[in-house]
Amino acid sequence: MNKEEDKKAEAAAPSAMEIPVIVNPDPAYVTVSKELFNATVAQAAQAAELKDRLLRAQAEWDNSRKRILREKEDAVRYAGEAFLERLLPVLDNFEMGMQQAKSATDAKAIAQGLEMVLAQFQQALRDAGVEVIDAVGQPFDPHRHEALGHHESHEHPEGQVLTQMRKGYKLKDRLLRAASVFVAKPPEETGTKH
Repeated sequence: MNKEEDKKAEAAAPSAMEIPVIVNPDPAYVTVSKELFNATVAQAAQAAELKDRLLRAQAEWDNSRKRILREKEDAVRYAGEAFLERLLPVLDNFEMGMQQAKSATDAKAIAQGLEMVLAQFQQALRDAGVEVIDAVGQPFDPHRHEALGHHESHEHPEGQVLTQMRKGYKLKDRLLRAASVFVAKPPEETGTKH
């Protein structure tokens, strides 16, 4: 054989590097050391314990979330309960006053009874954090006052609240109702210029 034929024979014959190695992906059995086996068993037990703890924590979290939502719904549903409990004695006194007014002959006594009920009602509102917006004499504030109109005034500066038609109220720092007011403006000049 010549050198060319040798090269062709070598090229046709598979080399040791090219022979595929067949690996059984699912062997019937595997031999492992006792230490590796025990470590694997311990890891499996730990994984099972962690999974159980995770499932319990998720269940507790879900129950807590549901309880908080239920409590929030109840708080919203019954938010006015304490305030209404404070108003019930006012209502009782008002009803008693109305019964007395039907048989009373003294209008002054009826007025005094109504004043007492009004004072009790105003105290219940103050206890709940409701404040009256006292607008008369104050500068007009569009965040607290609703202007119904203007009145000409020589005595008051422009923009000052002259009269209040309806009181305004706020709950702590939140406006419940703006005060309805009339605001001062300078008088219009009636003379004509020549």
